[in-house]
Amino acid sequence: MTEVTGLRRFVSKFICCYADEEDSTIEYEPYVYIPANSYTYAEVKKMTNKFNRVHGKGGFGVVYHGVLNKQQVAVKMLNRASIYNIEQFTKEVHDFVKVRHKNLVSLIGYCDDGEHLALIYEYVANGDLKDQLSGKFGNVLTWESRLKIIIGVAQGLEYLHSELRVLHRYVKPTNILLDENFEAKLADFGLSRSSPTNPDIEASNKIYVKPGRNPYLHDTYFNSNRLTKRSDIYSFGIVRLELITNQPVIDSNRESPHISTWVDLEVEKGSTREIVDPRLNSDFDPNSVSKAMEIARTCVARSCNNRRRMSQVVMELNECLALEISRTHGRTGEINQESH
Repeated sequence: MTEVTGLRRFVSKFICCYADEEDSTIEYEPYVYIPANSYTYAEVKKMTNKFNRVHGKGGFGVVYHGVLNKQQVAVKMLNRASIYNIEQFTKEVHDFVKVRHKNLVSLIGYCDDGEHLALIYEYVANGDLKDQLSGKFGNVLTWESRLKIIIGVAQGLEYLHSELRVLHRYVKPTNILLDENFEAKLADFGLSRSSPTNPDIEASNKIYVKPGRNPYLHDTYFNSNRLTKRSDIYSFGIVRLELITNQPVIDSNRESPHISTWVDLEVEKGSTREIVDPRLNSDFDPNSVSKAMEIARTCVARSCNNRRRMSQVVMELNECLALEISRTHGRTGEINQESH
């Protein structure tokens, strides 16, 4: 039999894992190979104009701006030196090249050419949520925009959990990209199924980061070394608190350094409105903010059994958005009446 080489060899060893509806077990089933668009290193070099424009950087490599068939793309060059890059590379190509959802970044193709590994994604114009919250681009996201963004994230997670039955594992602002319409798109969800290519090694719900290195995960997950859908929900809740307060996740100068416990303390003091991002200038429906805060706090509840499912989160966040839209439309109507 002819030896299978390159990407096909890695993928042929792959297994899929997913959490069941109650997150109580992990099951496995073999992959069926699905081909993706393959590009040579020379083609990648050409589409990125010799890698002359860096679009972003991360722990798994540098992302370059490129053009493919007159369409902008993002090309993530991977470093073979890292043991997990092969896993991530083969998994992202194999698992997600056929996935299409408005709140997930689309994978277009890959390069597996000698020592060169690359993933080619759709281009997302407005950077990541962390940059947008920081004011790097000189604008302040309105409360309505923030609600729409977090609803998009929730919809993307709901699709991963319910339709694909996989975990994202790394929900954080730098993995939430915003397109030209500020529609949220989850990125790096290829890390969700980092099943080792060696089937004798425990599979993909294992945590590969050290305690304290990811404040978007609760300590209990490091103790058990096991992730579930509810760990994604916890991470989502932390991002939600960041969107509301624009506070760092960890701040040693606060009464309680971690944002989740700090928010709990402030809410107990009756200071809910005082911890909302001051750049919003109170331009929001207070009931919408209070409800959004309640949803976020439930998502980060210490007991994972008390955390809402993503389908419920989507529904309740849409109620928050309806309150805010009703407020802004009513104000617009008042302004129009005064102008006559």
